[in-house]
Amino acid sequence: MFWTDPRSGLRAILVLDDSTLGPAAGGIRTARYASIEDAAKDAVRLARAMTIKCSLAGLQAGGGKLVVLDHPGLERARAFEVIGHRIETLGGAFRTAGDLGTTPQDLEIVARRTRFVHLGEQDLASAVARGLLRSLEAALAVEAGRPLLVGARLDGLRVSVQGAGSIGAAVCRALVSAGARVKVADLVPARARALAAEIEVEVVDPGRILEDETDILAPCAIGGVIDRALASRLRARAVVGAANNILVDEAAAEALLARKILHVPDVIASAGAVIDGIGASVMGLADRTDLIDRLGAVAEQVLRESRETGVSSVRIAEHRARQRIEHARALA
Repeated sequence: MFWTDPRSGLRAILVLDDSTLGPAAGGIRTARYASIEDAAKDAVRLARAMTIKCSLAGLQAGGGKLVVLDHPGLERARAFEVIGHRIETLGGAFRTAGDLGTTPQDLEIVARRTRFVHLGEQDLASAVARGLLRSLEAALAVEAGRPLLVGARLDGLRVSVQGAGSIGAAVCRALVSAGARVKVADLVPARARALAAEIEVEVVDPGRILEDETDILAPCAIGGVIDRALASRLRARAVVGAANNILVDEAAAEALLARKILHVPDVIASAGAVIDGIGASVMGLADRTDLIDRLGAVAEQVLRESRETGVSSVRIAEHRARQRIEHARALA
């Protein structure tokens, strides 16, 4: 769906990718794009990833995404009020929350006009961090050839986190609390410095965070940061990040596999937020922690199958997700 509003300068694209398992879930991303075609491609790609994410997480939901084209003439307050109204007219077919470039203030405006937006940025970020820790534990278990240990200490483990926004900061807090040695970088240096003043993390230059030697690389900002060339020179044992669509393409996944670098697909590692939101609003779960913790077992299964078969974890994760969707369609 292409949404416009001349008064506010709103230009937005909503993609509802799949509703087999339930309503489409996905955040509102606000970003600058070179063209409407580029924005549409990004929205489609992100919505499809949400379908896979919701399926793997065991949710009663499909995937969606709303992309808002940012530009100098955008009157944000009016634009996000229009967005809220249009989401409401869909009657719950699309359930949303925040995403890159959309502020808590934007979401509060959306919430004035619709019931179908999840606020509570810090709660969602904490849910992502919990799920990422479970995914990281799975990678460590598979690497060591031992059973998964939930809540294990990470004393001395080196983790490099790209991004110190709400999600990156929550991931850093969880890692430090578990004993990890954390490096963090952000394109807004003040955010990284503020985090370093709060907890024990080392701030490094954004230009080197992806290539520094580390145990775990955790991209938690924008997606599309690891291509085949970068994958071929990473100095990490595993990639476990919360950004959406971390890898540029399947070639990057194959390069990681060839180098025996474990990769937990972000559709698993970043699923904590959508579990928290959909678990409460659609599935009626008062406590979603068990469902978030289950991400560790999902990650472990995917990684073990990848090692046994020589197929990338990305392909295996998507295949498992599609199997659940096809099974649901067969029963419909």
